[in-house]
Amino acid sequence: MSSVNAQKPHAVLVPYPTQGHINPFMHLAKLLHSKNFHITFVNTEHNHRRLVRSKGISFVQGFADFQFEAIPDGLPRSDLDATQDIPTLSYSILHGGLKLPFIELLQRLNSATDGPPVSCVIADGVMSFAREAADELGIRRSVQFWTASACGFMAYLQYDELVRRGILPFKDYNFLTDGTLETPVDWIPGMHNLRLKDIPSFIRITNLDDTMFNQLRIQCQKTLKSSAILFNTFYDFEQEVLEAIKNLHPNIYPAGPLSMLLSHIPESKTGSTGSFNSSLWKEDLKCVEWLDKRVPESVVYVNYGSITMMSDQHLQEFAWGLANSKHAFLWVVRPDVVLGESRSEILSKEFYEEVKERGLVVPWCPQAEVLKHSSIGAYLTHCGWNSILESVAGGVPLMCWPYFAEQQTNCRYACTAWGVGLEVSCDVKRGELEELVKEMMESDKGRELRMKGKEWRRKVEAATDVGGSAYKEFDRFVEGLLMHF
Repeated sequence: MSSVNAQKPHAVLVPYPTQGHINPFMHLAKLLHSKNFHITFVNTEHNHRRLVRSKGISFVQGFADFQFEAIPDGLPRSDLDATQDIPTLSYSILHGGLKLPFIELLQRLNSATDGPPVSCVIADGVMSFAREAADELGIRRSVQFWTASACGFMAYLQYDELVRRGILPFKDYNFLTDGTLETPVDWIPGMHNLRLKDIPSFIRITNLDDTMFNQLRIQCQKTLKSSAILFNTFYDFEQEVLEAIKNLHPNIYPAGPLSMLLSHIPESKTGSTGSFNSSLWKEDLKCVEWLDKRVPESVVYVNYGSITMMSDQHLQEFAWGLANSKHAFLWVVRPDVVLGESRSEILSKEFYEEVKERGLVVPWCPQAEVLKHSSIGAYLTHCGWNSILESVAGGVPLMCWPYFAEQQTNCRYACTAWGVGLEVSCDVKRGELEELVKEMMESDKGRELRMKGKEWRRKVEAATDVGGSAYKEFDRFVEGLLMHF
């Protein structure tokens, strides 16, 4: 190894093992690589195998200064091309002893002769064991990257307060239908106009031993103990809640969307990593050609993300609501989107016959590219944070059908604070969806939402441009990583 490479800072990145966390971590890895960092990107063995299937073995072999490693997730081996059960996965991460194999990986990296010793570990906000392992080994810098919204993070931090106030646990499941979830929540610093239904969904419990409730409660509190927290957001978008978080942890870096910062990296700096794409699914690229044939702002894009699952009944309501609206649509339908099913044909021939002139259904697509396409006029989404940021980058308004976690909080902000969204009821009906699509695509309200979306696009472009707030925050973050190098 050359003396130049030996002197490089070496960052080890550890995302939570789902697509929505891996994507922003890959953006971060590429940005740090462009700043002359040696990168080790750590997936679970399950997702490492999925990457091989999606991208080929050459992808995970990486390069001399950008390598991929894998650690076990503590679960029985599965070769399914699908996201693992989230509660089971989260329990294993919290209690399954992942720290030891990660410590062994760090020790191996430190003793390797073909790479520099590890100088910093960047752990996902819900993978705190990685930061704790780094601390135990005396690695100079260990920080956490919160890949979701700042408003979601602040809302998770209230879980203990909800217990203290006697709101949790709920006595029985009547709270789901008796109006309890409409109760205003007016005491969270930096957050307004919230109801219990807008707090991340893991509060919907009758037992405080719930896995996901405790996973987020514990991991978010541990994140506050990190020496620094990187947020994938920008000040204008979440300024008030970021200021409130800063009162709890002074060393935060709102430096997102990281994907947009990448556009300012010259090709000479990205090198072979410029084409790195961390999608665990194979993407259908023909959909972009299909969009090219559509007039501006005429297509509804529909995608529920990489985890959302629904009943077959809800899938059919979405299908016929879209069909009956008579508007063109591009719909991502994963084979595993229906609960208990994993098959390619989950929509009827009658549906395909009805929409053949105006609808395209694909299993996966390059979403960031799609949302920047001129033909997209609205996005029906689960309100995952990557989807929110990509819609902002594209200036596209939202029809919000949140699934779980902080997606409920993101939905509320989209429909109120950010002014770019319309909410779809959780028990979606085809008639309601048909009318909502028409409202978004045909009415003055829809035009207002599109104008607001374009306003946010201008703001995020300014924030991530050279000298913008997010651009400066990322430079400050890198300086912090190098401080003790």
